[in-house]
Amino acid sequence: MPNAQLSTGINMHYEVDDFTDPWTKPGAVLMLHGNLECSASWYAWVPVLARHFKVVRPDMRGYGQSTPPVPADYPWTIDVPIDDFIALMDRLGIQKFHLIAAKIGGFIARRFAARFPERVLSLTVVGTPPPIYDTAARVESLTKDIAENGIEPWARRTMAGRLGKNFPPEGTEWWIKMMGRTPVSTQLCFVKNIPLADITADLPRIKCPTLVITTEGSALGDVESMRKWQVTIPNSRLLVLPGDSYHAAASDAEVCASETLKFMLAGK
Repeated sequence: MPNAQLSTGINMHYEVDDFTDPWTKPGAVLMLHGNLECSASWYAWVPVLARHFKVVRPDMRGYGQSTPPVPADYPWTIDVPIDDFIALMDRLGIQKFHLIAAKIGGFIARRFAARFPERVLSLTVVGTPPPIYDTAARVESLTKDIAENGIEPWARRTMAGRLGKNFPPEGTEWWIKMMGRTPVSTQLCFVKNIPLADITADLPRIKCPTLVITTEGSALGDVESMRKWQVTIPNSRLLVLPGDSYHAAASDAEVCASETLKFMLAGK
């Protein structure tokens, strides 16, 4: 379970999965988890990807085992986690890599790819919000609820839309417990800052091949609204899966991982 003290001032926990042939020189993949998650959220993707790539799965600042909880009043911006991830890849000596992200991790990843086109070989975002994520109206009620009652009750109430009606109950409980371990101060700071960014201007600046994955019934937006922003990314395509979850990276992990692997290998 490695940790890295980064130049950005945090101690970042990360996992590296590499089951490629030892005589090869595999490319690298950086995987960014969503809000209230950690590197463990990619468990079902690892067997698919790690036979072909070196897979790097960090815990974002304040989540999982990375650094102490982020204070609720920390001046967090969307560029802070990006700078952390770049510092990690520099520490690992990985210059170029494929970038995969889920949920609001995909919000961060689109900005990431636009800022560092010379580093990102391809981008895959799964079940991710639109470039303007209108959460301002519910931030106050959300933060009040979490501050008073904690994260797990909120995660339990909202999990059906996140994972869809076909996800097994035991799996739903695992996700609730995993998300519920997030420090309250980290979550309060995150929802007050990161989702309020506007990355619209970043999308045309993304230079790498991009795959956007959604479901037919995603609560993050219907297919046409997803397509509306997806087409502003040059050299991008939209993959629509059946289902009603918005966290397709979890509910349809094997399908998403297999499609992402084909997408990345096609660009080699």
